Amino acid sequence: MNHVDSYYAATANPHQPWPQLDGSVQCDVCIIGAGFTGLSSALFLTEAGYEVVVLEAARVGYGASGRNGGQVVNSYSRDIDVIEQRYGADAARMLGSMMFEGADIIRDRIDRYAIDCDYRPGGIFAALNARQMQHLRAQQRLWERYGNQQLDLLDERGIRRAIATERYVGGLLDRRGGHLHPLNLALGEAEAIRRHGGRIYEQSAVEKVIYGAPNLVKTARGDVSAKYVIFAGNAYLAPELEPRLSRKSMPCGSQIVTTEPLSADQALSLLPDNYCVEDCNYLLDYFRLTADNRLLYGGGVIYGAREPQDIAALIRPKLLKTFPQLQNVKLSHSWSGNFLLTLSRMPQLGRLDKQVYYIQGDSGHGVTFTHLAGKLVAETLRGDAERFDAFARLPHLPFPGGRRFKVPLTAVGAAWYALRDRLGV
Repeated sequence: MNHVDSYYAATANPHQPWPQLDGSVQCDVCIIGAGFTGLSSALFLTEAGYEVVVLEAARVGYGASGRNGGQVVNSYSRDIDVIEQRYGADAARMLGSMMFEGADIIRDRIDRYAIDCDYRPGGIFAALNARQMQHLRAQQRLWERYGNQQLDLLDERGIRRAIATERYVGGLLDRRGGHLHPLNLALGEAEAIRRHGGRIYEQSAVEKVIYGAPNLVKTARGDVSAKYVIFAGNAYLAPELEPRLSRKSMPCGSQIVTTEPLSADQALSLLPDNYCVEDCNYLLDYFRLTADNRLLYGGGVIYGAREPQDIAALIRPKLLKTFPQLQNVKLSHSWSGNFLLTLSRMPQLGRLDKQVYYIQGDSGHGVTFTHLAGKLVAETLRGDAERFDAFARLPHLPFPGGRRFKVPLTAVGAAWYALRDRLGV
């Protein structure tokens, strides 16, 4: 399997493919999945001297890591106030201390390994009504309490200077956020892993994992013997490979389009400061400019990751509602990709066996959290599991209704929140 026909694949940096696994190999750590979770884990571990093998069913960055909106968004899909209400003050303090670390790791990787991925600083949370604006004021106070002093509240005049639309009543600018070309980031991180001696095998889907000492990870044409195994496949992990993980998560689809290149003046008239944007709805829209002056626009969720027949028909009305001045602009690319949702909307980290770990369910905050998670699992293998266990202790709940009914039940709940968004309550 090759990358989907997306804007990112069309503008990917030149790169050499990785071989398919053929035969038996040994290593310290075998990682299943070469998206951001697996790549971040592998890079931290190879930097620490571990012998690492990464097995990828398709291509590096094939899944969500190479298809997402490219937004570097801080915190988690549930903010620290919700975490404190649900799990207590100790959990909130520990998780709060890490909520901006993922973005810092990304910037460090880009600088350290000179990764060309079009990083631009600054991201806006845009409010469509007074209730959402009140939430953003509370979010600013909360994030400042946990150390982010690079936040600016935007009133109606400020948001219209930053975004050429009348849809929003205000917003919150996070200068510690930003946006980038995610597939090129993934490819750059894979090259860094290779430089440290790590091995990546593409077109090498895992068919079976036999737990033991050592663990044995089997593909169609080979196997890997490893002391440690890390499941890092997220929404693209075959559900039958480890049912204990698939019961606690659900793949969801999101859709993205890009316009044809705009003139520099037209592009900057839309987003003069080149910030990325996401709105505050439950089923949110998100958009930004690319390095070659296209508008990239995404939104909506399809529960269960069903592939829509006409992505442009779904997203173009959203784009034009925000930017009616683009009525006559053509679209160049449209694609979909899956992220992994959990019932709590919190990521799931844990152990399946003594030396077998899993990381999944970033619930829409995968670009940043995956980079943090890779650091946490590397810390754990090196003997310091405190931060990993702060997430592992959170409840990992199965979706109600089992495999048959979890999609329709979740869609009903989402419809309720979407109605609240429309009513502004």
